[in-house]
Amino acid sequence: MDNTYEVIIIGGGPAGLSAGIYAARARLRTLLIEKGIFGGQITNAMHVENYPGFPNGISGFDLGELMHQQATRYDLETRTAETNGIKPRNSDILIETNEGDFTAKAVIIAGGAQFNKLGVPGETSLTGKGVSYCATCDGPFFKERVVAVVGGGDSAVEEALLLTRFASKVILIHRRAQLRASRILQERAFANKKMAFIWDTVVEEIQGDEQVTGLGIRHVKTDKRSTVEASAVFIYVGQSPQTDYLKGIIPLDDEGRIITDERMESGTRGIFAAGDIRKNSSRQAITAAGDGATAAISAEKFLIEQ
Repeated sequence: MDNTYEVIIIGGGPAGLSAGIYAARARLRTLLIEKGIFGGQITNAMHVENYPGFPNGISGFDLGELMHQQATRYDLETRTAETNGIKPRNSDILIETNEGDFTAKAVIIAGGAQFNKLGVPGETSLTGKGVSYCATCDGPFFKERVVAVVGGGDSAVEEALLLTRFASKVILIHRRAQLRASRILQERAFANKKMAFIWDTVVEEIQGDEQVTGLGIRHVKTDKRSTVEASAVFIYVGQSPQTDYLKGIIPLDDEGRIITDERMESGTRGIFAAGDIRKNSSRQAITAAGDGATAAISAEKFLIEQ
């Protein structure tokens, strides 16, 4: 088998699949490597209503599947594997995976960032059934209902405020006695009559069978346990970009995200990045798709120049 390509894309979410569409349509021999589900994190969204072209909305799983079908229609090759390392060489770039090694003239890294999870019972089984990591995606489905938000940073408070547009009440649960979010976000949250706060508390269980019905919580100072009734829980305890294997290879910011210019070029020759994995990403499917298209166009120009 010939494992040499013109372009290799790492990551099969909206950024990677869009890059695949553009690269394959440019008649570049392209391989997309994805370690999980093609479509990426968007497949966890119950219903996507803010992606153009679907006026009635579409499930995240179906949207990811359609993107995958469209990309492979143009002879994009795909492989399920986990990337373990990248080694730039004189004339190409070596990609090391658990399914073997591959080489390419240009690489687009679109591995995304993984939402940190609570790791509690019910979280995995109820994901997409009231457990969410995206208020923009799923908030409108909980109009006039009580929802919970876990976290205390900027993302948690911003998303909690967004949820007040839909929910009858938003309960923010934080493990500390005060928020870590910026002062202006705190002011807005405390002034919002739909917001309620539970301090010094952690979630130990997400309850429900086919849908979230409540949370089992514990006060960290008294160890008192209780239950909060809620129709959904939105979890914002940080994100981890999938870039451990890139340290020392390409420039990363303090959070581990890839630093790029407006053409999605990294500081390492022939390596591009797109989507949530790069610094200053909007972390939305539509902007990730745009990043992927830009990265593929830039990679094509790079190859022509070579």
